[in-house]
Amino acid sequence: MRTDSAREARALLITGTVGAGKTSVAEAAGDLLAGSGVPNAVIDMDWLCRSRPAPADDRFNFALLVRNLRCMVGNYLDAGATRLVLAGVVEDAEDREQCAKAVGVGLSVCRLRVELPVVRQRLSRRHADEPEALRWHLDRSGELDGILDRARVEDFTVDATHHRVDEAAAAVLEAAGWR
Repeated sequence: MRTDSAREARALLITGTVGAGKTSVAEAAGDLLAGSGVPNAVIDMDWLCRSRPAPADDRFNFALLVRNLRCMVGNYLDAGATRLVLAGVVEDAEDREQCAKAVGVGLSVCRLRVELPVVRQRLSRRHADEPEALRWHLDRSGELDGILDRARVEDFTVDATHHRVDEAAAAVLEAAGWR
């Protein structure tokens, strides 16, 4: 049985290109909410689709992500979470709609924007010992940035190029109206 908190629950999806800091900012936002006494859950959507191989017609296993998200959100709401902070990629309006249906509560989308040279520096550090992974992520960062520019799935954007993670998280929560 859903608790009363589910009726007042809201979800915030932080999207952006690879290396933008989606997961780090989502975790910091969850910490800020918890520090303010707001029951919340943080979900890194990348882990919800980690199954190989992905279907040929679903390159990033998005259908599995949505099914898993639906299950997890219900559990978090039943446990009393009133704010859900999601980190992941939605490439188009259909992806956004599928995520909104899966969470079943009001969903806002924030695009975390970081200048590509900074993204590439981050990725170079993250994948310093993985040349193939680095090459893929560097290529994907520009590709995905362009996809997101065209898709405009976000409700608002936060530029985190020159901000620490905690500052970016505070800006995201402020823009969402959660602070």
